[in-house]
Amino acid sequence: MKRTIDTPFLLVLCALIVAGLLIFTSAALSLLAADGGASFTSVAVSQLLLGLFLGGIALVVLARLDYRLLRPYTPYFFGVSVVLSLLVFVPHIGLSLKGAARWINLGPVSFQPEELLKFATILFLAAIYGARMRTVNTWRGGIVPLGLVAGSAMVILLLQPDTAGVAIIGMAAVAVLFAAGGRITHLLILALIGAAAIAGAAYERPYVAQRIETFFNQAGDPQGAGYQLQQSLIAVGSGGLTGRGFGQSLEKFSYLPEPIGDSVFAVAGEEFGFVGSVALVLLYALFALLGLRIAARAPDPFGGLLVVGLVALIVGQSFFNIASSLGLVPLVGVPLVFVSHGGTALAIALAETGMILSVSRRMKKQPS
Repeated sequence: MKRTIDTPFLLVLCALIVAGLLIFTSAALSLLAADGGASFTSVAVSQLLLGLFLGGIALVVLARLDYRLLRPYTPYFFGVSVVLSLLVFVPHIGLSLKGAARWINLGPVSFQPEELLKFATILFLAAIYGARMRTVNTWRGGIVPLGLVAGSAMVILLLQPDTAGVAIIGMAAVAVLFAAGGRITHLLILALIGAAAIAGAAYERPYVAQRIETFFNQAGDPQGAGYQLQQSLIAVGSGGLTGRGFGQSLEKFSYLPEPIGDSVFAVAGEEFGFVGSVALVLLYALFALLGLRIAARAPDPFGGLLVVGLVALIVGQSFFNIASSLGLVPLVGVPLVFVSHGGTALAIALAETGMILSVSRRMKKQPS
């Protein structure tokens, strides 16, 4: 029987990749003005070669591969990702930037194992819950696997430190547990633990408390803690209905911190306006809806849970990036998937969508 990929999902994915490449290219023009092109060349090579090219290969390979063949190897994949994530703490191997140890130094390029760790965590949890659907509503079958697998990944990210990454993994892991049939009381307990963890992080790490305080008092320190949010809002607001036009953002030059990273949505909002911003948000919404449709029609629990977790990872990160740029949630510092700079993040995101497409090729037919 001929296996065909879910065409609507593939079209939305292609639209997001093209839109992301255009927005990133425009945002990266700010680097040309800053240093004459050295940084622009570096980030372009990283984004196009490591991210788009290698990620595209991974997408095609994984989309054609039967995802069920990977299920027995998910513990090993998770173990390798844990080891790689721990290497960031090894001198001369790990690379620290801005007080965070999140990269492995590979000479001219760097690799961020955190993205692989997120992917591996969802793979492993989907395999565990997919094989234990009857006991997932018990402590031993539901909470314990999540605590051991996602918990160990979250501890590593806390040590780096990467509080935002911890929140993203936790959210995606809980989504997998919920889709597997986890008890509501267990999910509520996890929510309380998450709230307590946020409070603890705010107490132990001043920058977390500062971001929360800025969220509740956004105009309190416009030249200090609130500077990035204020500049982001100015950029989005100045875009008006249809925007200044491609490449015409003014805020990306000297005003917006991280125009190719955390603030990339603000650049998009300034250049493409309200219409373009809404179109981009709708693409992510369609990605989520079509992805969940694939999950609902997956041929087995492993495939369905895998898609739910990967959709939660991709769309969850993107939602938090957009929402923090608009002041709807505290600034979290996560990339806008398919758009923000980061060759590793883009490559892994494309690999994840390859897995979703692999599941879509084996979807059960809808009853006529």
